[in-house]
Amino acid sequence: MKTHTLLTVQEATALINAGKVMALAGDEALLRQLPKGNWIAGTIPYFIADEGGVESRERLYASELTQVGAADVEIKTYTLDTIKNIAADGPDNGYTIVILPARSAIHTEYANHGRDYEGMFIKPIVGWIAGVHLDDLNRAAPKVVDGSAGAVLAAEAVAMHVTLSADKMAVIHILNLFRQDPDADVITFAETGFSASTCLVNGKPAVLAEYLAAKRIDLKLPLVADYNGAQINTSFQGVDPDGRTVHFYAPVFPGIEYRQAAPVGDYVAELGALADGAHGGVQFSCNCILNYLYGELQGRKTGDLYGPATFGEVAYQLLNQTLVYLDVRSVS
Repeated sequence: MKTHTLLTVQEATALINAGKVMALAGDEALLRQLPKGNWIAGTIPYFIADEGGVESRERLYASELTQVGAADVEIKTYTLDTIKNIAADGPDNGYTIVILPARSAIHTEYANHGRDYEGMFIKPIVGWIAGVHLDDLNRAAPKVVDGSAGAVLAAEAVAMHVTLSADKMAVIHILNLFRQDPDADVITFAETGFSASTCLVNGKPAVLAEYLAAKRIDLKLPLVADYNGAQINTSFQGVDPDGRTVHFYAPVFPGIEYRQAAPVGDYVAELGALADGAHGGVQFSCNCILNYLYGELQGRKTGDLYGPATFGEVAYQLLNQTLVYLDVRSVS
């Protein structure tokens, strides 16, 4: 059986009972049917699989961690008060997979402050933000699952700390279609947050929503910040009906210069080219629900990296509109 694939509940149950170590994604009703074991999970019904983009409430997506066994992993649940310890708790050689429920206080805490946690950017941390079917946005709460305890959680995060042997190392990769448009205006913000009403545009005060409307900004193209050469997206969620408050899928930060992303050509072709190729020992991968939607990926393939299509990606800090994967390599 493939180690990164869509499974029925019965197939996933068999793997769990066989002691496999897995990160799972799927509808809450399916996750609740699984036995306890060496797994963590989050809710989402959108996936990038062998057949391309898939929307399913009947199957689960499984990423089997093939480089380790049960003795090499520790599953922990984090609260709003303890999430700051996630990097420090990680193994000296290995990696951590974390799943956080969207729109929860712990999601906000991690997004706003995760980059300042002790040990962050030293120990590899990947993961994603659990979500729900888009039809259920106002009816259902995203959940995460600690499979070792059988606990389904709406306010906590779940993490799997994975220890690797001395001859192995974990490497995180961020694949981002977007780059700053060098001709775009420079936008800065006074406060950290998932929303903003005012900003500075090229150093001059502005009402952000009015600026976006006047410039006819395409909200499918994120704001992009340059972090020492790394292009990090902050995607637009929308504008309040009052026309003054703009909401994002990740926080903006003071002291950071943002520009809108340059337009892309063929979304699917460019994403496929970015994701295709030899990726080595991939243990985990996820793509963004915005790439799934804006790229119209249902039924379409984009390279050979598969996984859940999420409400946010984690590669150390919270990301948007990216594809993240982690591979394990031999130390030469």
